[in-house]
Amino acid sequence: MNDAMTVLRAVASFGAVLAVLAVFVWALRRGSLRLSRFAPRGAVAVETAISLGERRSLAIITVEGRRMLIGMTPAAISLLSDLAPAKPTQSDPEPAR
Repeated sequence: MNDAMTVLRAVASFGAVLAVLAVFVWALRRGSLRLSRFAPRGAVAVETAISLGERRSLAIITVEGRRMLIGMTPAAISLLSDLAPAKPTQSDPEPAR
């Protein structure tokens, strides 16, 4: 009986770990987790991108604090416009001083 309880506890623990992992992956894919704030900041960041079809897209990127709208095709990347700095939102953490 003691062996059966040990096996049952091990199976239940394994199931609980799998359930937590499944919820974590679901939240990560859904975008509910904002892990990007823990990642090191690089010199180039893609704020948003949108596909225009057939391997063409527009993207807003930030390069060392400068925001730009770029257009991308299979043959070229073009700067379309310089943009004003992003306005901080309520959810953005304040920069460290």
